[in-house]
Amino acid sequence: QVQLVESGGGLVQAGGSLRLSCAASGRTFSSYSMGWFRQAPGLEREFVAVIGRSGYVTYYADSVKGRFTISRDNAKNTVYLQMNSLNPEETAVYYCAAEPRVVPTTRSGDYDYWGQGTQVTVSS
Repeated sequence: QVQLVESGGGLVQAGGSLRLSCAASGRTFSSYSMGWFRQAPGLEREFVAVIGRSGYVTYYADSVKGRFTISRDNAKNTVYLQMNSLNPEETAVYYCAAEPRVVPTTRSGDYDYWGQGTQVTVSS
């Protein structure tokens, strides 16, 4: 079992930045690839970024490439999402998730564990 707790969400102006954190319980954090997803009201949950177990492999949604950075600290059981140049269309609840596959996946259905989410609101 892995329990995930996100933090760092809030209200930011368009063009601003936020750093999300996701703290994981348990001693097997390094056995999981970690992903970030987001869900806006009335829309489906969408993939944002994923990082492999060791941190060397990362994938990003095209819409966030060059602006968002995913990273992890296995010693602290924490994964981060640095978000820069945010725009109002990125207002959503942001979720972190864990999955045990060797090759990181972008599909939400492949993830076994999810956090409760943190709200990010970008004002225009």
